[in-house]
Amino acid sequence: MSSELDDDIQHKIDFKTKPPGSLGGLESIAYQVARIQRTLTPTIERAQMLVFAADHGAVDKGISAFPQEVTAQMVTNFLAGGAAVSVFCRQHQVPLKVVDVGVKVDMPDHPLLSKRKVASASQDFSEQAALTLDEVNQALSAGADEVDACQDVDILLFGEMGIGNTGVSSCMMSAITGTKPEQTAGRGTGLDDAGVSKKAQIIAASLKRAEQALHKPVGEWAPWEVATQVGGLEILAMSGAMLRSAELGKPFVVDGFICTVALLFASQIQAAVTDYAIFAHQSDEQAHKTLLQQFQAEPILKLDLRLGEGSGAILSYPIIKSAVVFFNDMASFESAGVSNAT
Repeated sequence: MSSELDDDIQHKIDFKTKPPGSLGGLESIAYQVARIQRTLTPTIERAQMLVFAADHGAVDKGISAFPQEVTAQMVTNFLAGGAAVSVFCRQHQVPLKVVDVGVKVDMPDHPLLSKRKVASASQDFSEQAALTLDEVNQALSAGADEVDACQDVDILLFGEMGIGNTGVSSCMMSAITGTKPEQTAGRGTGLDDAGVSKKAQIIAASLKRAEQALHKPVGEWAPWEVATQVGGLEILAMSGAMLRSAELGKPFVVDGFICTVALLFASQIQAAVTDYAIFAHQSDEQAHKTLLQQFQAEPILKLDLRLGEGSGAILSYPIIKSAVVFFNDMASFESAGVSNAT
């Protein structure tokens, strides 16, 4: 990336009719988008929300407060326009597509549904490897292909649906970073203290099983080992979508904890993917703050959200648009005839 362009972007921001830095985080977003698009006139007009959906075998062990059939029921709700992400996408005129990469039941055809089923749920990772290597690669490819189908958009927004996927994400985070399950397991869909403790125990047992299978401790696994042993299909599909977005030079919005774990996994494959990530919010999941700090991320919102679906991503979208609008349209001191600070 040209350092001259970087300097020009910063100069354009600094010489708007405002005290330096007074638009705070909007300035950082404008700088990032202009840098990603490699232009002094960036565009954020056409967005696409992709919600990846899948089920998880470990739900039978009790890692969620909700039963597994809720995944398919909520996908139906998304398609009918009744979910939170549906109404927010409608409000901000962002098209929504749901991508089935592993919902346990076969969903009926729908114009907003992309059928990319890799498997009917992952296996119970407390008893065996969650996925085969072929399934991992299929999930990554499904995410990449969905981004390829969005060539005419300026920015991608990602979300997920999968009962039990906060537990899967916690397990993936522990596997990659070596963080103890007690620190990565959160309330998810509303577990009480006993439920969170049980979730942490299941994650710990799953990691121990995988350590024995791989003959190496957590924190030392290759990405494909993390993915096969404890991965989730919708999380990996998001990772693939993020990697392809970065390849195409498109910014993407990271939703909450699960989406940030997808980025964590993607960054194990290609570290530069994080340059294209705009962090929507800090969720109410206990490990999300830790993960954001690891990325040195400054999320746009902090509303104690823990819904998932991409709800935080779509809520942050108008702020991202505003950052680009000020960068493009706000007068400079010179053009407005306003005296600058000395």
